[in-house]
Amino acid sequence: EDSAIETLDGAEWMGRSMKVNKARPRERSNGNRGGGYNRGSF
Repeated sequence: EDSAIETLDGAEWMGRSMKVNKARPRERSNGNRGGGYNRGSF
């Protein structure tokens, strides 16, 4: 896992530099409905 991250982090793919990090659980924040739809209409 660590060696794959080290190998791919900063590598170029299709002309773009990749950023690779370990997966971690998403943090939930109060009041965040996610998705970005209907902003400001609550």
